[in-house]
Amino acid sequence: MEVPCVRVSLEEGEQTRRELADADLIDDEYELTVEDGRLYVPVTDPGAVPDALEVVSMTVPERETQTTPADVLGFDPSYERLGKAVLLDEDDDERAREIADAVLESDLPVDTVLNKQSKVKGETRIRDWDLLAGADTEVVHREYGCEFTLDLAAVYFSPRLATERHRVAEQVSEGDQAFDMFAGVGPFVIPFAKRGAECVGVDVNADAIEYLRENASRNGVEERVTAICADVREVAAEYEGWADRLVMNLPHSADEFLETAITLAGDDCVLHYYDIQHEDDPFGPGERAIRAAAESEYEVSVETRHTVRSYAPHELNVCLDVRLER
Repeated sequence: MEVPCVRVSLEEGEQTRRELADADLIDDEYELTVEDGRLYVPVTDPGAVPDALEVVSMTVPERETQTTPADVLGFDPSYERLGKAVLLDEDDDERAREIADAVLESDLPVDTVLNKQSKVKGETRIRDWDLLAGADTEVVHREYGCEFTLDLAAVYFSPRLATERHRVAEQVSEGDQAFDMFAGVGPFVIPFAKRGAECVGVDVNADAIEYLRENASRNGVEERVTAICADVREVAAEYEGWADRLVMNLPHSADEFLETAITLAGDDCVLHYYDIQHEDDPFGPGERAIRAAAESEYEVSVETRHTVRSYAPHELNVCLDVRLER
């Protein structure tokens, strides 16, 4: 059957395959195919493929059948993949154990299985996990050419936001001064720095900041990354007027930090403001809050109103890309 494929020359094939694998975009259900001197790499999400790569529709053979958890169980379980870990969200402990055993029996390249035991909680937004298989809750995750190590029991991280992070990172240019106000282990900071930006990442979670420093080193960008463990409101004065790009990925309460964002913003600054609102008016509350905080000092223009994902029934996780010009 026809599936979306990235088409590249054979000379560029291996490098492109690695890039797509790092971004977790290769569709493992189909074979990589060579035809007319070019390589066709099946992809799961053509919209997430970098603009520089060509995506075409191509008939490629299916891979030889591998044993999946569904094959073992007789039903298709719901789970997320993060590096070599599988993440479950099962209320029934017995069902969770049954799925974990099936995952290990399958051909998935997995050595850790975790089941969520709580919702995200507290200032650091971490959750409790039940370790069903594996040595611990630390994982290594690859995303669009970047590599992140993190402990799921100690830090907040969502693999579902990979495409969104890539969307923002593609706007970054060499020499940008980028400030992530709630940086976590660096999923925005690291790709920004790899594109040549000078970056500051702040987080109240000391474990997250340690991982941010480790990830900066792991990705070879430690000279362009400053990691600070603090409430961003406590350090904003040190970076007053410094940022020409700000990330505010703290849905539900980012509006409480807009005064701080205005302190950090330079004369011409792009603000990436994340919010969760009702579907009837997902962008209005955030835009009104930003204008109320900034319009006394800045001309405010909304460059992008972007829906990231559905968050809950009738609620959307959205991003406003807003330019502030003094």
